[in-house]
Order: sequence, then structure tokens, then C-alpha cells
Amino acid sequence: MKLKDILSISGKGGLFKFVSQARNGIIVESFADGKRMAVHSSAKVSALEDIAIFTDKEEVPLGDVFTKIYEKEGGKPTISHKASPEELKALLESILPDYDRSRVYVSDMKKLVMWYNLLLELDLLKPGDEDEEKDQKEDKKETGKGESAEKKSDKKIAKAPARKKPAAKPATAKPSTAAKARTASGASTKSK
Repeated sequence: MKLKDILSISGKGGLFKFVSQARNGIIVESFADGKRMAVHSSAKVSALEDIAIFTDKEEVPLGDVFTKIYEKEGGKPTISHKASPEELKALLESILPDYDRSRVYVSDMKKLVMWYNLLLELDLLKPGDEDEEKDQKEDKKETGKGESAEKKSDKKIAKAPARKKPAAKPATAKPSTAAKARTASGASTKSK
């Protein structure tokens, strides 16, 4: 499963799987109990793919942070989200030594650890798969650029021929009744 399909909803604990679009929001399924529910469009919903951890230099995507924890722990669960703040800070410092200490709170670290352990337990955390997806996206972009230029030029060549206007019909004016009367009486139709 891709991180873009795994959602965090403000005010609701745990993680959710995107199921479908609804009229006024989305339908999600809880990973904890498997129940589905509607989430209104005014709720704050974040895909894990869009979440990042602040560092002194840049923002590190959550998927990369999960990969670093996975490598550090050897593919096994990490400490509990109920661990002491010092343990949580030590874990984050070991994988991201330059994390921004003023903007990354202990509550963020708890979520990070809880989400990592949950995804690992559900067998949804496979760091190698994300790299393959990125490579596939890059390949599509590279081949897409060349093909799109070719397709555009083909479209120019293969445009439908312009419509021909129908030939104008010769004007056939009907003589007025006065003109008919003059020609019948032998009078000229030319005006003098």
C-alpha cells in the first residue's frame, strides 16, 4: 500500500485507509478495528505521503524517516510510543541528528513511532517498494516527455481536414408580380 492511501485524521487516533470519495468528503476504514466511516470535507485529513519532519536544512518526507527507522531496527518494531520523552528524542536523534528541536515536539515523535510500529505490524511498511515506485514514476516522466512531443507533432499532422463550405447556389430571384405584368404587356423591365 502506498503512503498516499494511508491517512491521519485530526481528532481521531490511529491511521485510516482511503476507501472512496463521498459526496461531502471521503470514506475511510480504520486500521485498528476495520470499521468504515465518512469523513466530512471540513475535517483535517493528511496523507502520510504529505507529512515531513523538519530538520535544520530541509523537510524529510515521512516515508524516508520510516525507512531510516526500518534500517536502524533491522526491520523490527522500535520502542513504544509510550516511552519516555528522552527515549523518543534519542531515537529521533539517532536517525535524524539534525532534526529541528524547536519545531518537532514529543507528541510528533509519539505519532511517528506509533505509526511506524502499526504499519510494520500490518506489513504495510516495505521501504524497497517505495524506491521502485519512485523509479517507475521517473521512468514515466522521462518517456512521457519524449512521447508527448511526438504525439503533439503527430496530432498536428493528423488533424482532420478542414470542412469545405458548400458551393453557393445560384441566386434565382423570382420576378415580382409587377414585373410579370410588364413583361406580359410587352413593356421593358429596365428602368429609365
